[in-house]
This record gives sequence, structure tokens and C-alpha cells, in this order.
Amino acid sequence: MIEIGLGHYLTLGAIIFVIGIIGIFLNRKNVIIILMSIELILLAVNINLVSFSVYSQNLVGQVFTMFILTVAAAEAAVGLAIIVIYYKNKGSIHVEHINSLKG
Repeated sequence: MIEIGLGHYLTLGAIIFVIGIIGIFLNRKNVIIILMSIELILLAVNINLVSFSVYSQNLVGQVFTMFILTVAAAEAAVGLAIIVIYYKNKGSIHVEHINSLKG
């Protein structure tokens, strides 16, 4: 029987983190995919925090993860609200056109 240890969780976190980074760099045209990639990066960090917290038998990492989840939910809500308003005004959500919001 295979025992799942700290290394397995860290490997999973690293894989999810790399997928998030690749999602940001490969797709710079769609804002929604960029936001989902940022959420993947935050999820990877949360997996690492919880796994280290359980490994060291300390609740600080789990509490900090709850704060990160709260900030991520607020970021997603505000980001999607901005995208909806921008789409209503401009008719598209292409990233290269967002520079027209300046000044």
C-alpha cells in the first residue's frame, strides 16, 4: 500500500502552480483565462500551506489559507464585475484593448 506523504502534496502543488504560470504566459488575450490561472496559482500555494501545516502539526498555515481563500474570492468577484462592465461598454474583453481605459 502506498502512503501519501508531504512530497506528494508538494508535487501536486508544484504541478498546479506551473499550469497556472503557463496559462498566464500562453494566453494573454483572454482576461477570464488569466483570472482562472491566478486562481490556480493561489490554489497551489494553499495546498502547500496546508500540507506544511499538517506536517508540522501547526494550525497557522491552515488559518492563513482561509485568509487567502477569502481574498481570492473577493478578487474573483471584483475582477468579474470589472470584466462585465468593460464588456458592456466596449463589446469585447480582449486584453490588448484594455489599455484604452488609461486616463
